[in-house]
Amino acid sequence: MSPRQPPSLDVFKALADPSRRLLLDRLNARNGQSLRELSDGLAMSRQSVTKHLAVLEAAALVTTLRQGREKLHYLNAAPINEIAERWITRYDRDRVEALADLKRALEETPVSTPQFVYTTYIKTTPQRLWQALTDPAFTARWWQITVDTDWAVGSSMVWDNNGVLIADPEQVVLESEPYRRLAYTWHTFTPELNERMHLEEETFAALASERRSRATFDIEQLGEMVKLTVVHDDFEPDGIAITMVGTGWPLVLSSLKTLLETDEPLPPRA
Repeated sequence: MSPRQPPSLDVFKALADPSRRLLLDRLNARNGQSLRELSDGLAMSRQSVTKHLAVLEAAALVTTLRQGREKLHYLNAAPINEIAERWITRYDRDRVEALADLKRALEETPVSTPQFVYTTYIKTTPQRLWQALTDPAFTARWWQITVDTDWAVGSSMVWDNNGVLIADPEQVVLESEPYRRLAYTWHTFTPELNERMHLEEETFAALASERRSRATFDIEQLGEMVKLTVVHDDFEPDGIAITMVGTGWPLVLSSLKTLLETDEPLPPRA
C-alpha cells in the first residue's frame, strides 16, 4: 500500500488516547528525547511506549531524527497548525478552543537542544517541491521572501525580505542535492531589517550578536506524497532567534503545503 498523507482524522485519533497525550506532554517539556528517556518513570512498558510513538509518528505529531545509534523524538507542530490555519476558520472558533490551545502549546514548546524539527506531508512531487523551495517566483508567494543565488554549494545568498536586501559573505549554500536535500546558513539580522521587525534596540542588538543558524530541508518521496522535514539548528542557546523561528516555521510550512496542493498560499498575517 502506498504511504498516504496523515489526515486530520488521524491527528484526532492519536490525541484521543491519554497515554499518547502524556508522551506529547513529556516532549513539550523537553524535546528531542530517546525512547529510553521517554519511557523513564512511566507506568507502561517500553514496548507500549514504542507502539504509542508509532501512532503519533503516523499522525505526524512526532517526528524523529537519528543521532548516532539513538533515535530522538521531536514534537511536530505542523499538522495542528495546518488544521488551524486551513480549516478552522470555516467553523465556530468557540467550538475548537481546545485545538487552538494545543496548537499554541506545540508552537511554544521549550527545547533542551537549540533546534527545531518539523515534518509535513505534501501531495506533490520532489521536483515541484524543490522548485517551491528555490525559485523566487514560488518563495515570494508562500514565504514573502526571495533569495538570489545559483544554489551551488558554497555560493553566496542575497535575501530579499519584503524589499529589504540582506547581503553577507557568511550567507552561503551548505548542501544542494536537487529533489533530495537543501541546506544553507540563515540570513544576517541587519539594522535595515529591524525597520520592518520593530524590535526594541536592546533586543535587536542581542539578536544580531547571536551565532548564525542553519536550515536544512530533507525531501523524501512516499508514493504520491512527499515528506518534507525541516531542521533549523545551530542556534545560540537560550537566544532570541530560536524563539522567533519556532513560531514562524509552522505558518510558512502550512502556506507552502497549501500553495502546492491548491495553487493558493495562505493569506499573509497582518
